[in-house]
Amino acid sequence: MSADVNDGLAPGVEAVTSGARSLEPVQTRGYRVIALVVASALFMQQLDGTVLTVALPTMARDLATPATSLSLALTSYLLALALFIPASGTLADKFGSRTVFCSAIGIFLLGSILCAQSGTLYTLVAARFLQGIGGAMMVPVGRLVLLRSVAKEDMVQALSWLVMPALIGPILGPPLGGFIVTWLDWRWIFYLNIPIGIIGMVGAWMLVPEVRGDARTRFDVSGFFMSGVSLGCLLFGFELASRPGTGWVALVLLIVGAVFGWIYIRHARHIDDPILDPTLMRVPTFRLSVIGGSLTRITQGAQPFLLPLMFQLGFGLSAAKTGTITMAGAVGALAMKALAPRVLRRWGFRQSLIVSGLVSSAGYATCALFRPDWPIPLITFVLALSGFFTSFQFTGFNAIAYADVDKERMSAATSFYATFQQLTLSLGICTAATVLELGTLIEGKGGPTLNSFSAAFLVVAAISTSAIIWNRRFAPNAGAAMSGHHEARSDGD
Repeated sequence: MSADVNDGLAPGVEAVTSGARSLEPVQTRGYRVIALVVASALFMQQLDGTVLTVALPTMARDLATPATSLSLALTSYLLALALFIPASGTLADKFGSRTVFCSAIGIFLLGSILCAQSGTLYTLVAARFLQGIGGAMMVPVGRLVLLRSVAKEDMVQALSWLVMPALIGPILGPPLGGFIVTWLDWRWIFYLNIPIGIIGMVGAWMLVPEVRGDARTRFDVSGFFMSGVSLGCLLFGFELASRPGTGWVALVLLIVGAVFGWIYIRHARHIDDPILDPTLMRVPTFRLSVIGGSLTRITQGAQPFLLPLMFQLGFGLSAAKTGTITMAGAVGALAMKALAPRVLRRWGFRQSLIVSGLVSSAGYATCALFRPDWPIPLITFVLALSGFFTSFQFTGFNAIAYADVDKERMSAATSFYATFQQLTLSLGICTAATVLELGTLIEGKGGPTLNSFSAAFLVVAAISTSAIIWNRRFAPNAGAAMSGHHEARSDGD
């Protein structure tokens, strides 16, 4: 999940800043302060997600549930993000960016407190869903706050200030989670959000102007309901499909989800501004980026779920040591950021995505070979290398997706893309949990074995490898205006 932190922040700047009106004088100075206020929310969200994955085995023991069942808590959060992100822009336009941003932090904090108080799996799932509603509005609206409150000449530096604290979260998260689980109680993972969130709320209320956009279109309430029912039923139906005694429930959910999905597609064809516009898939670069990026994100969603469970349940490592090892992926992702523009300029999007996809998938497949006698430095190197190339892929996918999208459709494109980002990360967790459950049933053990983890890594690695089929369909000059690839080639001639 951390690989997507700072990608796609800038696309659509003109779309969100045009037509915006401020109820207070727009800030032309102090952009660093505004960026850091917004970054506090992004930092909190990233820290929360990465800290939590390390704590899953301990939480499962305290909640008296199999560790693989806690995938529900992860997918419910990501599902809430996918469902409510498209509504965030409309709410900000209607009620004001600052008001919605502060309210979103408040909802996220309320969900965090309820997560900490949860005594069963299902109360935790419900609390995580509420937390996800806050997160769905918090980060996108926070970006709008920044884009609408900072002068254009300061925008690049402001985005840099926004990104850096957010990148620190995925690096600090795993070791911090291991520390909390080892020496404190896992509930402190959620209490940790409270001081960060309060600082963000107070800072936003005091320093951020109240900015609204001109709402030119009506919010697609019917589409929001139909797409929400469809996506929710399909995702949870798939999640429950492998669990003993839930076959009929899963089947009903999948059927209901498919029916509502069909109804939504018919609905979207007959209105001007659907909440998720399927006609965007007619744009070749956008379509290929959505499909290829989705296949890659399935694997990226699975890895943070699988690794902590394998290291703790399969290797017998402590939560603290697990957190120290798994942070390597975030370090690799951070190291990539400075190199991505130069690589894309030299080789272009198509060739870069093909090569990075091969290396990234090979890294995930290598995780299937991990065993307790492997040297820790070697495991760390593999994870850092996978994080490096996977993060590069997301940078490329998120950039080229908007290369050929018209400015007037940029807002719809960003909502569509962000929704599928979260859904496919959720699907990755579901896929990994399904393979682990099947492996447990086949082997007849009380829980997943190392063989089950190996099978799960190989399955998700195969899925990400299939993205190369779609990467090859990009035109050789796709996104050349963004990467400068043609210029680089001509300079060398």
